[in-house]
Amino acid sequence: MPFFRIPDQILFPDPNLAEDSGLLGVGGDLSVERLALAYQLGIFPWFNDDQPILWWSPDPRMVMRPEELHVGRSLAKRIRQRPYRITLDTDFEGVMRHCSTAERPDQDGTWITEDMIQAYTALHRVGHAHSVEAWQGDELVGGLYGVSFGAFFAGESMFARAADASKIAYVHLVRQLERWGVQLIDCQVHTEHLARFGAREIPRVEYLRLLRQATQLPGKTGPWHFDANFACRG
Repeated sequence: MPFFRIPDQILFPDPNLAEDSGLLGVGGDLSVERLALAYQLGIFPWFNDDQPILWWSPDPRMVMRPEELHVGRSLAKRIRQRPYRITLDTDFEGVMRHCSTAERPDQDGTWITEDMIQAYTALHRVGHAHSVEAWQGDELVGGLYGVSFGAFFAGESMFARAADASKIAYVHLVRQLERWGVQLIDCQVHTEHLARFGAREIPRVEYLRLLRQATQLPGKTGPWHFDANFACRG
């Protein structure tokens, strides 16, 4: 099945028309308006610096419900030891830049280009992109970022420069999202790392149904902060 050329107008083809690889279209831009529409339709950009903008909607889709989060015994013990200070929306751009330089198995270079950093930082400024940070003193040593609409959160990328820093940040985020009534976390594609946390693959048609339901619910726009009485114990 051929992929589509994305027009200048802020619109997308039906995500169910994506290729078997998940590729839906090429072109368009990374404006706040286009990114907002894409995520609410189950579409996301993913491309390298030497490529045009590519838009994807994989089938199956890796997702997690916050209440299904699994935390292993050793990680739960680490969390209770409070090795890091965990914050929300304190250094969004810093998290993205650390993610862009993180070494990943079987991946040369990065898809988090300068254009992507600027685009998602703009989405952060309007309250729909968020970060969670892990700090050792004043040093940012781990975290992740993603996109949120209504009761939906799409995780994008994470990094760690200290033991378990991104894992601990992720658990804090998911526990807080559960308190806020978030129903669906999009993990995009399968990884063993996310599967160990309780994420699972579902058909795209089911994902799109759950996405529509979640994005129609009221959500929490930024800047985000942990609830005053929030305490993560694993």
